[in-house]
Amino acid sequence: MSNQTYVTRREPVASFARNRNTIRHAKRSLGSISQVVIISMITLVCGLIYVAEGAKVTGFDYEISAVESEISEMTAKRDDLAVEKARLNSVAAAKNSTVAAAMEDATVTGYAAD
Repeated sequence: MSNQTYVTRREPVASFARNRNTIRHAKRSLGSISQVVIISMITLVCGLIYVAEGAKVTGFDYEISAVESEISEMTAKRDDLAVEKARLNSVAAAKNSTVAAAMEDATVTGYAAD
């Protein structure tokens, strides 16, 4: 066999070598139109989220107003019942009083003639 010597040397990066390409490709980036489309889509999604949250709040406002109207109706009913209770208590108290027991019963004495 023949004597072969192995010499290591640094090869330039873009030189011809085994299993290497000699062409360098520039990194690809998004174009201006793609960037505009992406930003507009992000803006659209944020807008839709904002509108959805606003609609949810409006729905809660309707529920709150319905509950508040129900509360005001029940408060008015409670006040009416309190007045009715006071009236009935006063009639019962008047019926059981000593002054009312001493009074005579009312009778119709007659009607006015035409």
